[in-house]
Amino acid sequence: MVQPQVPTVLVSDLDPHAPVPPGTTLLDVREQDEWDAGHAPQALHVPLADLPARVEELRADQRVLVVCHSGGRSARATAWLNQHGYDATNLDGGMVDWARAGLPVV
Repeated sequence: MVQPQVPTVLVSDLDPHAPVPPGTTLLDVREQDEWDAGHAPQALHVPLADLPARVEELRADQRVLVVCHSGGRSARATAWLNQHGYDATNLDGGMVDWARAGLPVV
């Protein structure tokens, strides 16, 4: 099955001083053990499998930047969110590239 094209940014496209732009929710769709191992301090954690049941936790009036480990699951979440009326963008490279770029991880 071919994945639909989704809006995507690279970690290198982000402002290192403010990687999550104002008015944007950083949504981490990784599993609990991945989250516990390290995540962006301002991220909202909703595992991919839980997203349909928990989508109401996202503000419909904010953009959503979706992150996972490397960009695969977040691309699927981004496609799903966009199909449901959200303004979502996939963070290609995920938390691997986020940490590699020296962005904050807790």
